[in-house]
Amino acid sequence: MYQYTDFDRHFIRQRAAQYRDQLARNQRGELTDDDFRPLRLQNGWYVQRYAPMLRVAVPYGELASRQLRVLARIAREFDQPSAEVYGIATQMQAQLGTPHLPTGYGHFTTRQNVQFNWIPLTKSADVMDLLATADMHGIQTSGNCIRNITSDALAGIAPDELIDPRPYCEILRQWSTLHPEFAFLPRKFKLAVTGALEDRAAIGWHDVGLQLLHDADGQVGFKVLVGGGMGRTPMIGRTMREFLPWNQILNYLEAVVRVYNRWGRRDNMYKARIKILVKAEGENFANEVNAEYQAIVDNDGGQHSITQAELHRISASFQPPALISQAEVATENKAFEITAKDQPALARWQAQNVQAHKNPALRAVTLSFKRLGFAPGDATADQLDAAADLAERFSAGEARVTHQQNLLLPWVRVEDLPALWQAARALGLARANIGLLTDMIACPGGDFCALANARSIPIAESITERFADLDELFDLGRVDLHISGCINSCGHHHSGHIGVLGVDKDGREWYQVSIGGSDGTTLSGAATPGKVIGPSFAASEVADVVQALLETYRVYRRIGEPFITCVRRLGLAPFKATAEAARHETREGGKVVNVHMNSADALTD
Repeated sequence: MYQYTDFDRHFIRQRAAQYRDQLARNQRGELTDDDFRPLRLQNGWYVQRYAPMLRVAVPYGELASRQLRVLARIAREFDQPSAEVYGIATQMQAQLGTPHLPTGYGHFTTRQNVQFNWIPLTKSADVMDLLATADMHGIQTSGNCIRNITSDALAGIAPDELIDPRPYCEILRQWSTLHPEFAFLPRKFKLAVTGALEDRAAIGWHDVGLQLLHDADGQVGFKVLVGGGMGRTPMIGRTMREFLPWNQILNYLEAVVRVYNRWGRRDNMYKARIKILVKAEGENFANEVNAEYQAIVDNDGGQHSITQAELHRISASFQPPALISQAEVATENKAFEITAKDQPALARWQAQNVQAHKNPALRAVTLSFKRLGFAPGDATADQLDAAADLAERFSAGEARVTHQQNLLLPWVRVEDLPALWQAARALGLARANIGLLTDMIACPGGDFCALANARSIPIAESITERFADLDELFDLGRVDLHISGCINSCGHHHSGHIGVLGVDKDGREWYQVSIGGSDGTTLSGAATPGKVIGPSFAASEVADVVQALLETYRVYRRIGEPFITCVRRLGLAPFKATAEAARHETREGGKVVNVHMNSADALTD
């Protein structure tokens, strides 16, 4: 993991002190709410449906156990609303059929961040100070700036990895943090980086996606994609450079963002993302970026060119821990195979939650935060502390937030797998559903987010209840289910093999269902948005529709054929027919509820 320097620590503590002063002036009436709003947003503080929401940055997903413990403390001591606020919230939720809202927890997001939903704004400066003690902050997790840079959760450990992306991610993070020219872009700007053959970072869906690779001479560089994004107009990034030398990446990104800052729409929030500019201008955009890049190199001498010394300095933080010698591999593998054979539940967990490692003596293990009684990605204070314990005991003190809203332990010895399984099982974090239907992605939706048109959590819960049988999940195989509560697509519904989108119809919540989406992995094929299968469904119908889609797959699938492959072979027609039949069967019992939305921070996420 990257090791903070004295400069880094001074920087974030100074920023926390600045925020405390801004908050104090706001509370004294010296700084209006409108003037304070962009300042709190730049530090990750939103005002949502019932209370402020804090988004904590977790650059490229890496967390130390000590940081997990600080997050646990925030959940336990600060993620607690006043009795008045919570009373209003529970009363409103009861009218919607959700009588209880949990407090005292963190939420893992698809951007590898951690969010808290109940921290009073009066305590926000105390939280910023506490985060700074663990080298953490919320800087640029919101607002129209370059956001948290994401990567492959298996970065540095994946067997198919060509180049470790983490040092480059860290260089990009340092370059983009508080960049004076890019603090007020037309809209938010998101980067993702991968260095593996398998795209586990969904780079095609980002404003800029970067793939590390080698050219014919073995030199390291980047394939650069620009203009991807979800939201109202889903688009896949356009390849701007097939190969850019690694040391030029900051100069080139400087050019991309300068052109976007110059020409991006500021008169219409819905058309302000760079994807709209790339689509509208086509070759003109590419030509202007290349001209700007050349001017930077010629006129400024390429002042952002990365030196080999700087790459070495940053890379030194990402050396693997000295856990195990290669000589122990054969014995440990044999011992674990015998144990797994004797315990079928352990073997099933190994098949789904344990992944291969670049070091054959190690494994990467995913702790499942997808279970009944919890929203996808939610972790209580006790579970965060327990995850820190597991990281210290089994993974050299490191965990990683995944794009799928789970936690991954990257440095687990093979011989420790049975003990880890037992420990995780006791905590309810060993459900063997990773990559299966109930390992779904879902945003907080209308239960918390003021932008949402509909609730996501009850939909996720109804589907989880319906498909609780692991044998059935294993039979269905890989199915990516993604749920968003509104068109902003925080639940990435566009890229789901099955996508569910909450929509508003005359003040009532309904759900569009799409199929055939992909985030760009080998199994799913090239990144592509799913297609809507028909008119919207009531909340009470969604689980039945999902079941009908999967029953259609069971009927028509070929031996060993994944769901997504079957969908593309058959087309939409048979799935649309069964979904419509499911609608008719459940329509009489469907329950549709009123949802009222408003937001002081509309379109900031």
